[in-house]
Amino acid sequence: MTTATETLLLLLAWLSPSFPTGGFAYSHGLEWAVETGDVHDEPSLFGWLADVLAHGSARTDAILLRHAHRADAATLAELCALGAALAGCKERCAETVGQGDAFALAARVWGSPRLAGLIAPIPYPVAIGALAADHGVAADDAAPAYLQAFTANLISAAVRLVPLGQTAGLRVLAALAPAIAAVADETRGAMLDDIGGACFRADIAAMRHETQHTRLFRT
Repeated sequence: MTTATETLLLLLAWLSPSFPTGGFAYSHGLEWAVETGDVHDEPSLFGWLADVLAHGSARTDAILLRHAHRADAATLAELCALGAALAGCKERCAETVGQGDAFALAARVWGSPRLAGLIAPIPYPVAIGALAADHGVAADDAAPAYLQAFTANLISAAVRLVPLGQTAGLRVLAALAPAIAAVADETRGAMLDDIGGACFRADIAAMRHETQHTRLFRT
């Protein structure tokens, strides 16, 4: 059994911005949204991220993480294929498997029989769900921690892109706490058939970023 303190320490380590996944290099299409003016201030950033959490890729990731947490080896391989296929464009796929493969490599420090049995590419939420299960970290702890880290990473990108002040970014993060908790709770019993999204503008942003002339981020 993993104690509450051990769980907290593991999640703080795995989802820290300093964990070597290269998350700082990705904007999840947000760079194009800033370029076109869709995201230009604190309220518009809040609205964009709230939609991605409730109706977009963040919700999908939470479902994949939860299923990876309870999957056997064969199902994990299927989830890897599904997670890559669900990416809406080339950059989104590169983002999730790039971070997932980097996470799996760094996670060897802790050891993970589930990850050791997988062949890259490994989507990021699948990698986190598998490692959490191997170390007794409950999916109900891993899912909200993942969503919080996902949101914080995009806010960090927006702070640099818009630009916004650090305090404004923190206000957005604090205001999104109920949305993060709601998605974590709503996905608890979700099946793979419940995966789906309606964030078309965010998907278009990711596609358009592939040909954006001036870019700071990889996605």
